[in-house]
Amino acid sequence: MARTQGSHSDITGPRIREAALGLFARHGYAAVSMRQIAGEVGVQAGALYNYTPDKQSLLFRLMRDHMQDLLAAYEELEQFDDPQDALRQFVGFHIRFHLQRPDEVFIAYMELRNLTPENFTEIEALRRRYEDSLESILRIGQQLDQFSVTDTKIATLAVIAMLNGVITWYRSGGRLSLDEVEQVYWDMVRKAVTA
Repeated sequence: MARTQGSHSDITGPRIREAALGLFARHGYAAVSMRQIAGEVGVQAGALYNYTPDKQSLLFRLMRDHMQDLLAAYEELEQFDDPQDALRQFVGFHIRFHLQRPDEVFIAYMELRNLTPENFTEIEALRRRYEDSLESILRIGQQLDQFSVTDTKIATLAVIAMLNGVITWYRSGGRLSLDEVEQVYWDMVRKAVTA
């Protein structure tokens, strides 16, 4: 298939993903057409298929890239033996990483239902790897009598849900600085899991 004159795959491909990300986050995956994505990028709708087989592939790639970036960034962090230090680091990392990517976070949680079963399985496995990192911290803290949680899996999901909430309301220049918000959330998480 011939490439559209003047298009460059290293530029157009990322622009298509960026346009899809913004449109999916604003309007929802189901409400967005390939024609709308093409219009946002400034190419003919048929040209999109030089870069992606379909809309489902775009959604899957956006989610997969987000989860892979999240895991890679988390795995690069210094590893702490003390569960309190590890949990504090997780809280700060999660808030700061996700605040820089509100559209990706919205899509990663709200559009799971629109993935095909095969794509859902792959994204769910990546999410589970990230959740397992936090659950491992909680489990070790429990074994060392530093944390007191009835069910580490439920506690993991509750902590992540609470941390994700920051993305919906935090604005730079607001009443609290990001450092202050992070401290408040750390205090809440710590109190929720300690005896």
